[in-house]
Amino acid sequence: MTENESNNQNTGDFASQAEQAPPELLAELWEFLRHNKKWWLTPIVLVLLLIGALIMLAGTAAAPFIYPLF
Repeated sequence: MTENESNNQNTGDFASQAEQAPPELLAELWEFLRHNKKWWLTPIVLVLLLIGALIMLAGTAAAPFIYPLF
């Protein structure tokens, strides 16, 4: 394979990847954790998601049931 053919193949791969939809935030985070073996980040992410869910529920009818937890 010549250098020019190799460059054309790489350009085609890049173009096809550029046309794909970007991964969602959670999917990208999961791939990062899995690929880089950063399993210690998992509890931190879960706690942040839980706090975010509590903040979102604080403005709903579920608020009286959440407040006694604190």
